[in-house]
Order: sequence, then C-alpha cells, then structure tokens
Amino acid sequence: MVWIKRIGFFMLTNILVMVTISIATTILGQFGFGIQAFGLDLGPLLIFCLGWGMAGSFISLLLSKVMAKWTMGVRLIGANSPERERAVYRRVEFFAKKAHLTMPEVGIYDSPEVNAFATGPSKSNSLVAVSTGLLDKMDEQELDGVLAHELSHIANGDMVTMTLIQGIVNAFAMFISRIIAMIVANSVDEEKAHLVRFVVTIALDIVFSILGSIAVSYFSRIREFRADAGSAKLAGRDSMIAALEKLRRLVDAPEDERGQALASFKISSKKGSFISLFATHPALEERISALRTSRI
Repeated sequence: MVWIKRIGFFMLTNILVMVTISIATTILGQFGFGIQAFGLDLGPLLIFCLGWGMAGSFISLLLSKVMAKWTMGVRLIGANSPERERAVYRRVEFFAKKAHLTMPEVGIYDSPEVNAFATGPSKSNSLVAVSTGLLDKMDEQELDGVLAHELSHIANGDMVTMTLIQGIVNAFAMFISRIIAMIVANSVDEEKAHLVRFVVTIALDIVFSILGSIAVSYFSRIREFRADAGSAKLAGRDSMIAALEKLRRLVDAPEDERGQALASFKISSKKGSFISLFATHPALEERISALRTSRI
C-alpha cells in the first residue's frame, strides 16, 4: 500500500539521520561523551543526546522543501502558468491572505495519487504541492478544502511543532540506547567493548527510532484534526467534508477503480490494529465525524 511506503520513507529518513550522528560522533571521538570510566554520568549524556537529537530534526526541517521538490519532482507554478495550474495558484494565494500568511511556493507533481502536502522550515518559507491525480479527481469545492487544509498546517506551525516532538523523541532514543550499550559493553572483554558498544548503539538507535515514531504519529493525528478545523474556517466546513468524502469513496472503491489513489493526505488504517499506531492521519470516518459535530 502507498501509505505504508510513505510512512517508511519518513521513518527511514529520521533513522538515517540518527545513524549518521552516531557514526559521526564516533569518528570525532565523542562516542563516550557523558559516560565515565566507572559509571554513567547521566546529566552530560542527556544534554549531549538532546543537542544532537534536536540538531538532527532541525537539519531535516531546513532541508524539507528541497528534499520534497527533489524526491517528489515538484514543479513550481505561478500567476503566469497554464489555466488549470494558475487556478490552483490563485486559490492558494486567496487562502494565504485569508490566513494572514506569507505566500508560500506552490507546486504540482506528476502522480496518480490523490495527494497534497505542505512543508518548509517556517510560516514565511513554505511550500504547498498537489498531485496531478488530485487535480484530475477533485472538483473545485473539494480542492478548496484540501488547499485550505494544507495552509492550515502552515498557519498552525505544524512543521516546527512536529520537528520539536521528533527532536525530543530522538534525544530519548539516543539516551536510552547509549545507556543499554554501555551496560552490554561492560559485560564483554575489554578488547571487544568499544566495538560492541558501537554496534549495540547503532542497532538500538534504529529500534528506538521506530518505536518513537509511534509517539510522533500520535501527535501528527492530533494536528490533522486541527488542520481540518482550520480548513473549515478558511474554505467552509462543507468543502473540507466534501474532500474527505471523496477520499473515502476512492478508498472504498474496487481496486481496479481506485488505482493508486491512497496517499499521505489521508494516511490511516483500521482503528485498533497495531499498524494504526504508526498512522500519521486519523481514520477518514473520525475526521468527517469531528467536522460534522464541531461548532465551527
């Protein structure tokens, strides 16, 4: 399924950052920072992990726009683009003004997926992109709901918020993995201790990063409800509900009709399943119900 691949991509990116940090600190001779010869000095170790955990997250944030353009093949559009693209640009411009935001870059990329996303390091330096599949399958009202949803993510500062959460998760993953690695290293021969500590640290960085993504995904689902509410204010509740209903119809359609419609805009899974813990978006039914019962 497409959404599993996309979750895997973002998880892999964060894991690679963590592993790179571990290898780099080893090369720089900082692997044992905060770990004394006769025990664990937890204070300095926690500061070290917090600093590098946050650094890795903010590096990813600073590169988010560039990486999105590169990996998704986003082509920027503007006021002088062809009519269909110009219409998207103008709707983003309208909602950006309504939300008192600096006009973000607007892009389109070729994909049959019904997908849209917003990214960037700040509210004044952001990107909103939509797939050709979304433009083909959604009408103007549904498109308004999607665009307003993505601009609400920017207005709510979700990119920075999720970066901070990811940074804290990274810090604790690094902290716990190094404590366990030291304990394991102390149980083997001194000649092998350094190698064992290095290998165990890398392995546990990966494991705890995956487990930590459960917490990150939980906060992501909360932010999605807020973005839906923001879209309802900017474009109207009916537009956001219409977009979600269209996605639900695509999901429920037979496989041959649905094609590759599943995408990150509606990442979700069956409530109660283990894999749902890693879902970055709530179930579509929950989002629609929340909008219908809200007092927006």
